[in-house]
Amino acid sequence: MSPVVRDNTPVLRPGFRLQWEPVQNSHVLLYPEGMVKLNESAAEVLLLVDGKRPVADIINTLTDKFPNVPGLDEDVLAFIEVAHAQHWLHIR
Repeated sequence: MSPVVRDNTPVLRPGFRLQWEPVQNSHVLLYPEGMVKLNESAAEVLLLVDGKRPVADIINTLTDKFPNVPGLDEDVLAFIEVAHAQHWLHIR
């Protein structure tokens, strides 16, 4: 599997849906076989995954929102790679 780069555009795989789950008090990723409870950081990234926005734009948006977080760009890239490896995302 090739590493995710800033020019890539992530998109949720068919059958996956991101939503707020009040019972879990968090965002969850729903899919036919189950559900993944997301931490706040993962949810912030996935909320920006729309199939149109490249990774660079996601990083820039999060950097603007959280300007004092060191290493945010590397963390976003690493999370998107993990989400892709878990088959939550397609990468274009």
